[in-house]
Amino acid sequence: MRLGFILGEIGSGLRRNLSMVVSVILVTVVSLAFVGAALMLQQQIDNMKGYWYDRIQVSVFLCNKDSTNPSCVSGAYTEAQRADIQAKLDQPPLQQYVKTVEFETQEDALKHFKEQRPDSAISDSLTADQLPASFRVSMTDPEKYQIFNEALSSVPGVDQVVDQRTALEPIFTTMRIGTIAALVIAGLMIVAAFLLVATTIRLSAFSRRRETGIMRLVGASKTVVQLPFILEGVIAAFIGAVLASAGLWAVTKFVIEDIWAPANPVTPFITVGQVWWIAPVLIGISIVVAGLSSWITLRKYLKV
Repeated sequence: MRLGFILGEIGSGLRRNLSMVVSVILVTVVSLAFVGAALMLQQQIDNMKGYWYDRIQVSVFLCNKDSTNPSCVSGAYTEAQRADIQAKLDQPPLQQYVKTVEFETQEDALKHFKEQRPDSAISDSLTADQLPASFRVSMTDPEKYQIFNEALSSVPGVDQVVDQRTALEPIFTTMRIGTIAALVIAGLMIVAAFLLVATTIRLSAFSRRRETGIMRLVGASKTVVQLPFILEGVIAAFIGAVLASAGLWAVTKFVIEDIWAPANPVTPFITVGQVWWIAPVLIGISIVVAGLSSWITLRKYLKV
């Protein structure tokens, strides 16, 4: 009987304040969509880091005839210098950080340049002796670049030591800024949802002040009086969270997986499976925000 009464009160409240309930749902959808987008973007950053950092190499470029580095004062590298650099990579303390080492000759460098930039204006006039030979070192830990830089940058025959990660960091930095911006907007929208839920519950309590007064007179408990109002806000926010989760799933499935991923096969995009965990987070946030907002409002405007 008590459960049926509470459900009836919830239905009555939702019907009376339908426009406000719809507003709560829409604001919740937008705010939680930003929260979910921020979480998805961070997951995408983690995916790309895990994929690319495992493939990042340290390039140890050797001196050629045009090098201006002080360690190249004697001109292009010699075979003895190349062998010395190879020996340093094969022995402690560097060997423990080395996964694989490949040596790229100047002729290989020219071939790769023409394959990667066939439309370059200098492709036809470029010669092998203008490009540096290099050791391409795959590391067991991409964070240990500085060890190679310190150990090899001043070795005779070495022009420069380059970490390929530096080319990716600006991309990750931009994506992190996007994550922060999405979280800031999401925070503002959650505050708006909090206030809108409070307003909705306040109006609902005001419109039913006569019923709640009668309930108090006949001895209804505080929980019985307040619970329908709290559940109204929670239900509206829950619906918004479900819709936001469905929207994020649709974007991941039909845009990222079906369009972007096939068009960019080398980029490790997030998948639907990685998005599913976001839905419980969004639902949890919606329940907490709506429940807390309703409870605070009822404490102030509905004295029981």
